[in-house]
Amino acid sequence: MRLRVAVVGLGGIGNLHAQCYTNHPNSHVVAVCDIIPERADRAAQAYGCPAFYSVKDLLKSGIKIDCASMCTAGKENGGDHYTPTMELLRAGIPVLGEKPISNEVAKAKEMVALAKRKKLRYGINLNHRFTPAARKAKDWIEQGRLGRLHMINMRMWINNPNETAPHFHIRALHPHSIDVMRYFCGDVTHVHAFFSHGQTPDGKARKCWSNLQVNMMFKNGVLGHLCGSYDAGGGFGLESCEVTGSLGRFVLLDACEHLTFTRRDSPESESHHFLGGMTGFGETFPSRIGAWIDQNLKKAAPAQIDGSGEEALRAQMIIEAAIASWETKSVVEVKYK
Repeated sequence: MRLRVAVVGLGGIGNLHAQCYTNHPNSHVVAVCDIIPERADRAAQAYGCPAFYSVKDLLKSGIKIDCASMCTAGKENGGDHYTPTMELLRAGIPVLGEKPISNEVAKAKEMVALAKRKKLRYGINLNHRFTPAARKAKDWIEQGRLGRLHMINMRMWINNPNETAPHFHIRALHPHSIDVMRYFCGDVTHVHAFFSHGQTPDGKARKCWSNLQVNMMFKNGVLGHLCGSYDAGGGFGLESCEVTGSLGRFVLLDACEHLTFTRRDSPESESHHFLGGMTGFGETFPSRIGAWIDQNLKKAAPAQIDGSGEEALRAQMIIEAAIASWETKSVVEVKYK
């Protein structure tokens, strides 16, 4: 069986999704949808399928759809996800959404709740956790190789000049980094955050909060720290993640390229480079979408979806708690209900 897929939102990321489905032997794109007709028409020509300019018209067409990718953007990259996602879920179609799940927690809760009520698979493209290197690191934790976990330090930074909203940086970028931290260490209970306005290379002050440091307390006692920036560039690398425990630690560099384990009682280390042949961030999209395809073909229970809407919601609630911490200059408890 080949999954029949619709892709909604055909910007750069939407086309990446469509290409992944087209290149996968077990899926193909049967419809594309974008509120900008030119985008939809170009995609329809590229993928050999009908174009639609609204989800309502797509659903009225009668085209059989097994699942859909939601790649709209909007404010802080998540502002336009809600309405089309709800339309697809109401129609009984499993959805893989782009991150952030939404820049409004109330709307994210509605989407997650609707998927649960209708018993539908609902995932989010939290692709950093789907690399062979991240999977191996997770296996080490579950096997007890690190012992009792103590700390996690996460850094994610890129050079992004976007100034469209004060909190664009944390809401658009850090669903990834916080999901990675949760993937390795579980739920966060409290956060304490500091934000700053950076500068452009020509010395102008930035309008958005483009740099941040967030301290976190995890439910299991792990201490965490996130360093993020939209003002980094050059040869800094995309990200790094270090997890330490009573028996050892690992360091994961640049999302997928390099993974090293070091025992606490020995200077010797074990290193893995380009696991699974993955050499760069762009290759994480086929990995994550491939997992989504497999779980749909196997008719996985909605609660078993890896990188689920529920997990993305929890990451977004940590983000909102960090914003509240900065605004109130206090430690904020993350309230998941």
